[in-house]
Amino acid sequence: MDPKETVAALEVKPEIANPLVQEVMERSGQPLLACYQCRRCAAGCPVGEETGFVTPDRLIRMINLGDREAALNNALVWQCVSCYTCGTRCPNDIMTGRITETLKKMAKEAHLEPLKPKVAFFHNTFVRSGLRWGRLNEGEFITLYELKIFLKDALRFRFKAIYNEIKSQIKLALSMMGRKRLHFGIQSSQGRREIKRLYKKSKAKRAS
Repeated sequence: MDPKETVAALEVKPEIANPLVQEVMERSGQPLLACYQCRRCAAGCPVGEETGFVTPDRLIRMINLGDREAALNNALVWQCVSCYTCGTRCPNDIMTGRITETLKKMAKEAHLEPLKPKVAFFHNTFVRSGLRWGRLNEGEFITLYELKIFLKDALRFRFKAIYNEIKSQIKLALSMMGRKRLHFGIQSSQGRREIKRLYKKSKAKRAS
């Protein structure tokens, strides 16, 4: 290395890092401080190639260093598929999928623009459908999810995008129906009031 070149050193500010680490650990239930950067999670992450330099180990490092902005604004948070390959490979059982879900919620609470709007629409629609019926109803879920996408594109006069989305989803729906994997009936589960109560209690606890 050229002696004239300098390498930026990582800087940890405990007054910033500690509150962030504690918040994420409490809300995700994951022992972030147990991560010793072995990178086994990164080696098995199926979306690692699509998220740039952000892999599960680096996301945890961002949090432990107190870099809130980077932790809430990166592709892994929005593209993680929650397959939990990271957790099965981690020697300390850290499930990064639960961390990314927590960071999604934190980004929403901070009113940050999602890097992947479709993922945010999917997440919000999924949660609302689950709260309403106690389970996911595919027909209702898909309809509301697509309406959000259409409205966003219509407000930006992206009519070609709407056409391509409709064409793509019709093709997918026909394929799923042919395999009897798409159901349009409305079903509910017992304990819906309890699910709603727990959700409201969780929101009230975070607000306090």
